[in-house]
Amino acid sequence: MSQTITQPDNTRITLNKSADYRDSYANSVQVRLSVWDFFLVFGTLEQQSAEQVNIDNFQGIYLSPQQAKALNNLLSHNLAQYEQTFGTISLESSQQPGAPRFVPGNGPVH
Repeated sequence: MSQTITQPDNTRITLNKSADYRDSYANSVQVRLSVWDFFLVFGTLEQQSAEQVNIDNFQGIYLSPQQAKALNNLLSHNLAQYEQTFGTISLESSQQPGAPRFVPGNGPVH
């Protein structure tokens, strides 16, 4: 299946799906970075108990720093549109009791 999009400058972009294309749901994304790239690992998180969380990772994707920044810009723009339409997204309200909270780390950069 393919789809062609025409940009405002009349550039035509054709989007194709490869034979192994798939859509998946992820409620866990881990980000690892190095000097050369960003590595996003997508998975599904399941709360077993207040003390136990299992994450089943199913896809890892490497991005160049330039593509990571472009993705950040796209996500920021789309999140702003989403919040304008549907209201503010609160990370606190989406947390289940006992679920791990995001804490930026000061770990090593590989």
